[in-house]
Amino acid sequence: MPDPFVIAILLTAFTFLLACFADGDNVAATSGERFDLFTEVIRYWGDGFWNLAAFTLQMSMILIGGYVVATSRPVKWILGSLIQLINGPISAVLFCTLTAAAAAWINWGLGLVVGGIVALEVSKKLPNVSFRVLVASSYSGFLVWHGGLSGSIPLDLNTASSNISGDLVGQLIPLSQTTFSWFNLLLVGSMFLLLPLLNLFYLKIAEDDGPTELLKPPQPANDPIAKKQDSEIWINRSFVPVLLLFAMAAFYWYTLIRQDEFQLNLNSVIFIFFMLGMLLHGTPNKFIAAVTEATPKVAPILIQYPLYAGIMAILVKSGMADQISNWFVENSTKETFPLMTFYSAGLLNLLVPSGGGQWAVQAPIVVNAANELGVDVPKVALAVAWGDAWTNMAQPFWAIPLLTIAGLRIKDIIGFCLLTLFASGTVLSLIFWLV
Repeated sequence: MPDPFVIAILLTAFTFLLACFADGDNVAATSGERFDLFTEVIRYWGDGFWNLAAFTLQMSMILIGGYVVATSRPVKWILGSLIQLINGPISAVLFCTLTAAAAAWINWGLGLVVGGIVALEVSKKLPNVSFRVLVASSYSGFLVWHGGLSGSIPLDLNTASSNISGDLVGQLIPLSQTTFSWFNLLLVGSMFLLLPLLNLFYLKIAEDDGPTELLKPPQPANDPIAKKQDSEIWINRSFVPVLLLFAMAAFYWYTLIRQDEFQLNLNSVIFIFFMLGMLLHGTPNKFIAAVTEATPKVAPILIQYPLYAGIMAILVKSGMADQISNWFVENSTKETFPLMTFYSAGLLNLLVPSGGGQWAVQAPIVVNAANELGVDVPKVALAVAWGDAWTNMAQPFWAIPLLTIAGLRIKDIIGFCLLTLFASGTVLSLIFWLV
């Protein structure tokens, strides 16, 4: 499979050519010549290349925040205490699945990191349990992330400064209509029931694996918490700077709540995890070490999101978004549109492995189509969110952080992930179709 960055480049080229030739006669009539048409479309792409710069930083900070919290001593202690309660293969698989899913629902970055750590620690206690199944179980929990607190689409719809969907919707959509709606909670609940059952089935068919030879426990020197920094000046090893900054943050939150201005959006989630991570690590030097450890994992986001911004600019400014929207209107009904949107989002996610980047591309299409068909916009937005999360089971991009921690490769778990893809897709499809 090509690298996700290469896929993003190919998708950019495809979108550019489609914009140039899909309705070439109409655009050429206004620009005069074919060369002018190419120039116009390439300007759309170049001018829009940095339209998602703020969003790129937000997504990077979410991943870093989740990593920093997950690698803090208190969180590791809690996980270690819970792991001591595991007494067999069944409880091991259930623990990996539910812990990773719960963490992913809270924060997608936290879910990926906790999933890798939990699978690793559980395997140390029960080395005869298939490590591949434990890692696959942890990664399956990532399926619920876009229905959780860090879901980029619901948070974007609830962010006043959004330049992706704010102008399209015309108003903020609160999380009570998306993340905390009964429909989304039904989707989340169905996955919390289905995923443990699937992973127990994988455990049954993988009983012949025996003790894993792929386990690579991280060395203490690689642990950002355990790094020795005795040469640091005392203030770097002191709790005082952390206390000062956290006190300011707490007072800021107090003023927002008192003035009834607090909103759970991308910025507030990042802010909370930043301060929480710093508080859990206790001192600036430990916090900086954890951030340094997390930073390389955001590189794919930094180099891919500008490409998605360019794709979005081409789709919107060339009129292709309106044309695709009309196609959805003509080929969907009010009843089938959410399901069709779910499938289209799942397909696009195979090429655009990013919830935020995918929303940037699809928002102009699905929101306009939903308005024309009279379909509830929050439900359609959830269809895009869950379609994006669903096919992550077949897209290795987001498995990289978890696999890096566990010491495995995507080929070691892809078989289980594909089975999860088909089973979860069936359940989610039925809910979008019948409810």
